Amino acid sequence: MNLTMNRNVLVEAFGATEGAALRVKQAALVVLGIAVLAVAAKIKVPMWPVPITMGTFAVLAMGAAYGPRLGLATIMGYMLVGALGFDVFAGSSAEKFGLEYMMGGTGGYLVGYVAATVLLGMLARMGWDRSAPKMAGAMLLGNVIIYVPGLIWLGMLYGWDKPILQWGLTPFIVGDVIKLALAALILPAAWKLVGRARG
Repeated sequence: MNLTMNRNVLVEAFGATEGAALRVKQAALVVLGIAVLAVAAKIKVPMWPVPITMGTFAVLAMGAAYGPRLGLATIMGYMLVGALGFDVFAGSSAEKFGLEYMMGGTGGYLVGYVAATVLLGMLARMGWDRSAPKMAGAMLLGNVIIYVPGLIWLGMLYGWDKPILQWGLTPFIVGDVIKLALAALILPAAWKLVGRARG
């Protein structure tokens, strides 16, 4: 396994690479990333047994495309916007938003979002985003990182005597497999397009 983390991530394949122009580009990417995460959280695709929400897909794909540092800055910016009360999360609403929503049943998954963003960014630095099998593996690991704190928080919040896995895991497996396959195709394909553009 290649453990060196010196490969470029997708957003480094275009635009400025140094100086003030790089800082402007990075700031724009953070703002764009927060907006994409907010929009993706609200997208629900009909599917059995529950609709597919695109929030986790956006989080993991953004982590891979941005790398660990810029990805972390973006996901923390997204969390800050949500904590300030803006309706940017999948289940938030006018009745329950901000810190109240974040400390509810979804709180553990939001912690997982942060960790998974950094993990996907690190794996992208190792080149995992350039092949479909490795990207699928990265997405699988990212989903595990999201679900572990999510399920632990549900158990702590509602009690381990409750059907935690039925609430927080099994209904979402089908959708997660589809999103995993989608990301495994999109990121390597984007790199191929970059290579052709440079060729």
